[in-house]
Amino acid sequence: MKYYSTRDVSKKSYDSAVVIKQGLAADGGLFIPEAIPTLTRENIEDLCAMSYPERAAKILSMYLTDYTYDELLADCKEAYSEDSFRGGAAPLCKVTDKLYSLELWHGPTAAFKDMALQIMPRLLSKALVKTGEDNTALILVATSGDTGKAALEGYKDIDRIKIMVFYPVDGVSKVQKLQMATQTGNNVNVYAIRGNFDDAQTGVKKIFADKDAAKKLLDNSYILSSANSINWGRLVPQIVYYVSAYCDMLNAKEISFGETVNVCVPTGNFGNIFAAYLAKLMGLPLAKLICASNENNVLTEFLRTGTYDRNRKFHTTMSPSMDILISSNLERLLCFAAGEEKTAGYMSELSSKGAYTVDNDTRSAINETFIGYCADETATAATVKKFYNEYGYLADTHTSVALNCAEQYLKESGDDKKIIVASTASPYKFAADVYRSITDTAADSDTDALAQLSELTNTEIAYPLRNLTERKVNFSEVIDPSEMLDVVYKFM
Repeated sequence: MKYYSTRDVSKKSYDSAVVIKQGLAADGGLFIPEAIPTLTRENIEDLCAMSYPERAAKILSMYLTDYTYDELLADCKEAYSEDSFRGGAAPLCKVTDKLYSLELWHGPTAAFKDMALQIMPRLLSKALVKTGEDNTALILVATSGDTGKAALEGYKDIDRIKIMVFYPVDGVSKVQKLQMATQTGNNVNVYAIRGNFDDAQTGVKKIFADKDAAKKLLDNSYILSSANSINWGRLVPQIVYYVSAYCDMLNAKEISFGETVNVCVPTGNFGNIFAAYLAKLMGLPLAKLICASNENNVLTEFLRTGTYDRNRKFHTTMSPSMDILISSNLERLLCFAAGEEKTAGYMSELSSKGAYTVDNDTRSAINETFIGYCADETATAATVKKFYNEYGYLADTHTSVALNCAEQYLKESGDDKKIIVASTASPYKFAADVYRSITDTAADSDTDALAQLSELTNTEIAYPLRNLTERKVNFSEVIDPSEMLDVVYKFM
């Protein structure tokens, strides 16, 4: 299996180890596979009998062909162990007759990013060996909240790897901020930036594109890589849990073999829902992919009009991991639908004008699978309250955006297929907003909200978040986006 850049008409190919090490293509594009492997009925039947680590190793081996199956299986067993994922790696919970919550947040940081970022450091570590790399990998991460902590936890104290995380100072929850600020490890560094997530993401991309910076880093025995979903090594493990969810539905006799289901994903950077798309292309019986957005509904507008326009007001919401106006992984979908030349043109327009409009053929190809809905703050809060009061299901604010959009789709479409809803964070990660949504009153503080939510709902605080306020703060510096490269050099 080879990979090439979404912007490269010549389709120069690379092995997966090179792609995982490099992160971003030299032309600024994202790597995609030359072909999509096929899941047969026999494959799915075999997967139904496997554990989650075995399922993960099987799917990964179809894409990462320069890794051996035994290597992948050993890494998957370590990454998705019961010690790391208490309650299972990706349990599926039936919420209503039509809605099933795929809980992806039982890992060490209580967010779905753990599903990729527990395995990705192992893939990168082996990639350094496979490519004969002698330098230290410096991981740069822009985060809207969850990726940062998950990456820090996954990469801490890994040999020959250092990691820096940048997050918007006022764009993450108090719990998310504390998780990153109290991170331990001898190879980690964290900075808050004045601005929003897009400012952080743009800053990281500029550093990757800076040839002088790359030379200076290399002169000091460092190479750059990324743990964001722009890196294929971060995205490919996400395919697994959609396949696994379908197998679990079969095993539970909630569906019959070959029956199609829909998927609804709370979406920011478009990586999670794109992984579902790849699972569908492989042959998993998925129908519609419902892209759920909050008030930053740039993706909803794009899927409904064909115009992507980031020139709009940026909203800071109770679902901050979705507070994004530049959804990087949409570029991968554009390449599948429109080809490399058009994709490069669209990305150039986005960079220069902040907007682009796809042609009718591209729009039609995308709309065969994708449909967009959004939920504002009022609807999100009401959905948290409704699902707790009516179904006894406690959902975080991001999952509630998806539950609301899934219900909108069911009502408007008349489609009665069952829907897998990606549940992307523990409700305790956003306890203050969940508590306020249920009770219509504020908790005593953002951190007190964890105990108050636990008492209110008679549920346990997610284990990674217990005693969070008692941990030592190790990172508290706030910088301007223009200072990001300087602090990279300082860390180096």
